[in-house]
Amino acid sequence: MQEEKTYLELSESGGGSHKFYEAVVTGNELTIRFGRIGEAGQRQSKKFDDAAKALAEAKKKINEKLKKGYEPAVQGVRQKRTVTRRAALVTNTAPVRSGRNIPPAKQAPVLWKFESGINAFGIFIDHERCWVGNEAGNIFGLNHQGEVRSKFKLPDGVKCIVADGAWLYAGCDDGNVYDLTGKVPRVAYEIAPEVDIYWLDIFDSVLAVSDNRGGVTTINHEDESQWTKKSTGERGWMVRCDEIGVYHGHSHGVTMYDWVDGKKLWERPIPGQVLFGWQEEAFVYACASGCVHSFTKAGEAGTIYECDATLFSCATAENGKYVFAGDNREALYCFNEAGERLWKLASGCGAAYSMQFFNDRLYIVTTNGTLACIDASEAAINAAQTGTVPTAVIIAAPTVEVVSATALETTRDAGTGIVVECYKEGARLRVRVVSAGFDQTWHCQFPKGIREEGARYVVDEVREARNGFYRVFGNIKKLSG
Repeated sequence: MQEEKTYLELSESGGGSHKFYEAVVTGNELTIRFGRIGEAGQRQSKKFDDAAKALAEAKKKINEKLKKGYEPAVQGVRQKRTVTRRAALVTNTAPVRSGRNIPPAKQAPVLWKFESGINAFGIFIDHERCWVGNEAGNIFGLNHQGEVRSKFKLPDGVKCIVADGAWLYAGCDDGNVYDLTGKVPRVAYEIAPEVDIYWLDIFDSVLAVSDNRGGVTTINHEDESQWTKKSTGERGWMVRCDEIGVYHGHSHGVTMYDWVDGKKLWERPIPGQVLFGWQEEAFVYACASGCVHSFTKAGEAGTIYECDATLFSCATAENGKYVFAGDNREALYCFNEAGERLWKLASGCGAAYSMQFFNDRLYIVTTNGTLACIDASEAAINAAQTGTVPTAVIIAAPTVEVVSATALETTRDAGTGIVVECYKEGARLRVRVVSAGFDQTWHCQFPKGIREEGARYVVDEVREARNGFYRVFGNIKKLSG
């Protein structure tokens, strides 16, 4: 049977897109294959009434890609870009402190455990959802009773889940950051391949990325690098940001950079490798070896919270009223603001790679892939210290289907939605709002993977950003007809 194949690639310099698109027509069947150059990619097949209709559909799809900047290529000439995975933390043990480096005898009062299936780093908790993202690329959103309400599948491991106002993003080992606010996860940022990502944070649509060399980079809403700085250390796991600065933890301590231009404002040494960190309005917190170190945002050293083994994670109650930490021996700690240890209990479900405190509950994601909800109220902790804990509800993870980040519903009617349009400005595809009541000279943050010159889209909402551009929110449909 005769086969017609078209192979295209889009490879942008400076760390831009590096992907392929292939259409193969065999008889009345069209097979589309797409993904990153050098990888097998995803495959979709569809049968038509006859070969002519299959060829017509293939031509249509190829033309769409050509408009986006794809070009005919020979497979295998361009090589795969290296995307180094952020390795799991090494579970070495910190020096013994006062002979106490033993697992706690008492268990924490775990209310429920959601078993995601494989070790998990990503966590985010708010009023509506408890989010977990694991190394298989699975992301689940549960309510506070442990019932699964949302689920997504990303192409690679999830290392962090961060929020920026109403937007929720997941950093993925494929080098992309995905927007999770709609039905389908969309690529919101494509990180340059030479940046070996360790961790991410975001503020006001500007992404801060820490890397294995001890560097930190900020990237705006159009994937344009704002500035890059190299610290005195290596392996920058910790990055936190707010309206005044970026707080970066590395192998020599913590450095603060100015948010606008990246000027170094202060740097404070810490013994040992800084892993994860936390921030409140006035303080930042950094885990290093067996301690949580606190600093004011002016760089003044604060309380040091001493634990008994290497720490993986930390978090605080609002304004630092309580400080929590998790070590590599599955122990959880709680301190008051002055540094007095209030309790140490066993998680019972692995070491906490990440954690967050919310409404008297401590949520952790662990080396076992568990998202656990722990009752951290005074009454529950007092009972746990006497050996009385609730029976934890065990929740199994449901199956997650793969949905392409470029999948789009179509509609002929904008209804109550907002219409945006993709257009070409120089060599770049931009998006602007065309519905009445919006400034059409402003750019609009919009997923790059679904931009098509001349196309119009209907979005749930468009919101104004502080820096003079718009951001789409919610679901996206392509406007046809």
